[in-house]
Amino acid sequence: MGAVTPSDRRVAVVTGGGSGLGRASALALLGAGWTVAVAGRRKDALEETTALAEADADRVLAVPTDIRSPEEVARLFDAVRDRYGRLDLLFNNAGAAAPRRPITETRFQDWNRVLDTIVTGSFLCAREAFRLMSTQTPQGGRIINNGAPSAYVPRPNSLAYTAAKHAVLGLTKVLALDGRPYGITCGQIDVGNVTPVDGAAQPAAMQADGTMAVEATIPVERFTDALLLMAAQPPDTVIQSLVVLPATMPFLGRG
Repeated sequence: MGAVTPSDRRVAVVTGGGSGLGRASALALLGAGWTVAVAGRRKDALEETTALAEADADRVLAVPTDIRSPEEVARLFDAVRDRYGRLDLLFNNAGAAAPRRPITETRFQDWNRVLDTIVTGSFLCAREAFRLMSTQTPQGGRIINNGAPSAYVPRPNSLAYTAAKHAVLGLTKVLALDGRPYGITCGQIDVGNVTPVDGAAQPAAMQADGTMAVEATIPVERFTDALLLMAAQPPDTVIQSLVVLPATMPFLGRG
């Protein structure tokens, strides 16, 4: 691949880019020739991601950001606009989890943290992406939201996470509709069990009958390949929904 010039530069923002799927996604996009701004709360983790990229310094930008803060999110997209002049892709990836508990034992602070990160954070980033994509030349861009099978079918005792991912699905649909006049597409990728990228053992998950079982996983490359496929579509095409699962993972009926 030849050198990327400003005229053919494709610019992406990846939230939650300091670890896990966010880091893997940022590295995959960089490997595919994208210019990537990685956002996350931990500066040291973002710097680790940029170091792993081994990309030209001009193609990767680390911007410490708490996506729950409107001011910090605005600064993130200002930094992208000031450095690169445009935005072609937002991958709303940042997430949060809460202990699996019945509703009577679900703590208010856990509910707030999960909803603030997954739902409010995705909204704030999408709002700034719309502002930039709708006014840049050429106009338009793409948003991909990181959903989950829980956007469709819940697990037991996962109230906050399930509610958040259902909200992301609704956000995806509205963004897809409202983006049409501006050439902005929006789709959602829903990934099942991915082999932990840190080498940890896959934890057991509660099944529909209340038992616990260790389920099948897929390598993270199955996820990043699917993400790159969605990101590479021409402006007149959108992959609206893409579910990527281990073939034997409980999903349909969670059984």
